[in-house]
Amino acid sequence: MHILVLYAHPVETSFNAGLHRMTVVRLTAAGHTVDDCDLYAEGFDPRLTRQERLDYHNQRGPADAVAPYVERLLRADALVLSYPVWNYGFPAILKGFFDRVFLPGVSFRLVDGKVQPSLHNIKKVAAVTTYGGSRFRAMLMGDPPRRLIKRMLRATVKPGAPVAYLAHYAMNVSTDGTRKAFMAKVAARMEAF
Repeated sequence: MHILVLYAHPVETSFNAGLHRMTVVRLTAAGHTVDDCDLYAEGFDPRLTRQERLDYHNQRGPADAVAPYVERLLRADALVLSYPVWNYGFPAILKGFFDRVFLPGVSFRLVDGKVQPSLHNIKKVAAVTTYGGSRFRAMLMGDPPRRLIKRMLRATVKPGAPVAYLAHYAMNVSTDGTRKAFMAKVAARMEAF
């Protein structure tokens, strides 16, 4: 498969960076073509401009600032997101990617005022993420990132596409053992992807 990996973490020495590198290596070793999109390294601007908002429902073209990212998303057969959860949400740069790239005519169509998901080229989705707090705390807050991946993104891609959510909770009290176990779990899932 042609897999778009969206990576969102600013520190190259972080545990998330290690997860990202391992994810790309394992997917490549499994024979997939990987488009590794490091949003920070690429300098992706998450801010939706005034003009982009005014043009939001208009047909966009190759001159659009995010056209290269739209092309990469539409070329992909699968999507893997690699990011930390901060303040019970996506990092701003990843949220901005959804705001600026998941456009009408790209990830959905509006038909008679109703949304029809259309990102059907994506046949498989996985999220690899970490939380500072516990699963219980995330559940108390409704765990927005998990819900957005498992519900919103699942509804946007090809119907019936498998969606995996791999999360290491409680990073604030993690140990070498818990991190190694999570790394092994992610490695096995990427090898079987």
